[in-house]
Amino acid sequence: MSISEATARPGSNLEYPFQTRPELGETIAIAPGVYWVRMRLPMQLNHINLWLLEDGDGWTVVDTGIHDQLTADAWKMLFTGSMAGRPIKRVIVTHLHPDHVGLAGWLVRRFDVQLWMTRTDYLLCRNLVADTGQEAPAEGVRFYRAAGFPESAIEDYKTRFGFFGKGVYKLPNAYRRIQEGDRIEVGERVWEVVIGRGHAPEHACLWCREENLFVSGDQILPRISSNVSVFPTEPDANPLQDWLDSCGKLKSLLPDDVLVLPSHNEPFRGARLRLQDLIDMHEVNMEKLLALCSEPKRAVDVFPALFRSRITSGNYGMATGESLAHLNCLIARGVITRVTDSHGIDWYQTV
Repeated sequence: MSISEATARPGSNLEYPFQTRPELGETIAIAPGVYWVRMRLPMQLNHINLWLLEDGDGWTVVDTGIHDQLTADAWKMLFTGSMAGRPIKRVIVTHLHPDHVGLAGWLVRRFDVQLWMTRTDYLLCRNLVADTGQEAPAEGVRFYRAAGFPESAIEDYKTRFGFFGKGVYKLPNAYRRIQEGDRIEVGERVWEVVIGRGHAPEHACLWCREENLFVSGDQILPRISSNVSVFPTEPDANPLQDWLDSCGKLKSLLPDDVLVLPSHNEPFRGARLRLQDLIDMHEVNMEKLLALCSEPKRAVDVFPALFRSRITSGNYGMATGESLAHLNCLIARGVITRVTDSHGIDWYQTV
């Protein structure tokens, strides 16, 4: 998630129809057969929303929470409580991040069912989990040194490398691919797969047109902005343009009164206004970067233009990745240049 909270602007008129949140191990009915589950996260963003969909004599689960004992125990409370002992029939995961996919492997093995996920995110998740216990690669060290990391931050990166897999229970070796336009029948409803990009490479949202419900994952959040970052594996990527294009696509696709079921914060209405807020926020931030880079800057020098929150050792890497996403987008637009000096440091300057 992003470093700073990007709240909806005054006057954006987002509507929050639910005044209470489900307690751990409990549910709130969003619509007949659609239930809101809320799990805790051991991080600054301290919760995630999951969704239970009635599916005949059982359940379809959308997202799973992170792999830890607290979340597993909360699921066990649900199995015998709100889920009334009825089995999970399939697990759908919106994207690869551990708070979403973390217990997918545990659930599909426990109930002997399939994992439904997009191909890119399933394969990338397996690739990242495989880094567990490995040494940080030279490419990663070079990437962060080029961004301006001091040696202390480089050492932190080396220490933290491979941490992704600690939040993910072993994934199944087979899965069911979902992709743009797929129609998934769950009980008496049909959910259409809508793909977004930028926060994750192939993020699956679920849209029930008939009931005007949209499970957005991290693709639309009402109170915070999703992290959009560049990583060492693809240093010249332009995920921010992917994100902006996806926001524009969803803005033209969704009715404004659709009830959005996000992965963080509360269900809300006002999707088009929120999507425009997110687009505007990033465009304003890039204007700030253009002004700041009138003199050459490293990626770690541009944090003040993008983030209101304090940058700490815990979020330094995330802030750097998001800064690089904005800078790469401006390079692609032809308004900023990048020059590498003799020490391997990248310097960015407005054209």
